Amino acid sequence: MKRPAVRWINEADPSPKSHEISIESANEECTIYLVSDEDGDGEIAVKNWVKRNYKALFEDELFGWYTDPDLWPSKRTYKMFNEWFEIESHSVLIDTVDGPIFDDEI
Repeated sequence: MKRPAVRWINEADPSPKSHEISIESANEECTIYLVSDEDGDGEIAVKNWVKRNYKALFEDELFGWYTDPDLWPSKRTYKMFNEWFEIESHSVLIDTVDGPIFDDEI
């Protein structure tokens, strides 16, 4: 989450201001999205996927802070999404739940 998003979190907060959220605290818990590799591998495939799905991602991230859509910015563009959120791409995911870890490439 980038500075403009954190500014929105603090400005949109309808409760009495007890303290402001810092950029560090806003980024303590990040959302992870597992996406298909149907578009190929690497950063370009992830960027293409994000570009196609940014509206849903944007709303999901906003909903994580405030469930009332009236508090959300009314115009949410792809450019704004990129100004508000940092996208990281990781090619390895290890599921450690409900079973042993195994390498599916062996």
